[in-house]
Amino acid sequence: MSTPAYQEIKDHILKRIHAGEWKEGDQVPSENELARDFKVARMTVNRALRELTAEQILTRVQGAGTFVAQPKYASTLVEIRSISDEIIGRGHAHRAEVMHLGASLLDERLALEMKLTEGSPVFHSRVLHFENDLPIQLEERWVNPALAPEYARQDFTQITPNQYLMVAAPLQRVEYRIEAALPDEETGLALSMKGGAPCLMLHRRTWSRDAVASVANLWHPGDRYQFTGHF
Repeated sequence: MSTPAYQEIKDHILKRIHAGEWKEGDQVPSENELARDFKVARMTVNRALRELTAEQILTRVQGAGTFVAQPKYASTLVEIRSISDEIIGRGHAHRAEVMHLGASLLDERLALEMKLTEGSPVFHSRVLHFENDLPIQLEERWVNPALAPEYARQDFTQITPNQYLMVAAPLQRVEYRIEAALPDEETGLALSMKGGAPCLMLHRRTWSRDAVASVANLWHPGDRYQFTGHF
C-alpha cells in the first residue's frame, strides 16, 4: 500500500530535521512551496504541518510562518507555555490588550539580571491577558534586542510575546520563582482586583544562545489563578 501524500511530506520534513539541515528556529518552506514541490493540494500540506505541530516538532506563528520547534527540556519544572495556549486548553477564549510596547533603559537591578550595561536600551512590554473577558495575567517583560530585534514590531493581540520569543530566541534554559506579592495600583486596577488583595507573581528569566533573552514578571489575581504542573 502506498504512503499517503501527507505522510510523505511529514517524513521529508522529519528527515531534514534529523539530518541537522533544519535546526530549531529555522523556518520551513511555506504551504504553497511544499504543495508545488510535492505536486499536491495545499490541504494535504496543511494536514502534514498541523500534525507535526501537534507532535511539537514544528511551531506555527500567525503571520510569520512555520518553524522547527525547540526541544523540550526535562529539567524545567514549570513548562514554558503561552498563556493563550493554557486558556484555550481549558476550552475558554483568550484575548490580549497591549498596554505598552516600546523601549526603555535598564536600571542597575535589571542590568545585573540581564547581564547588560546599566543604561542599555531594551524592549519593554506590558500585555494584559483575558480569559473569557476576565483579566487573568498582566505580563511585563524586558527583552534583549540583540536576540529579538523585531520584538517591538509584533502585534501582541495576535501572538503572545512567549510564542514570538520561542521562535526568535529559542529557549536554552530558564530560571524562575513564584511568590505572593502586592501589586502596584496600576497592576491591581488592570487585573480588576480589590485593594489589598495579593497576586501570584511568576518572575522568570530565560536564556538563548548563551545570553539572557528576557526577564518577565507575570502577575495573576491570587483568587482567580493557580499554578499547576507535572513531571
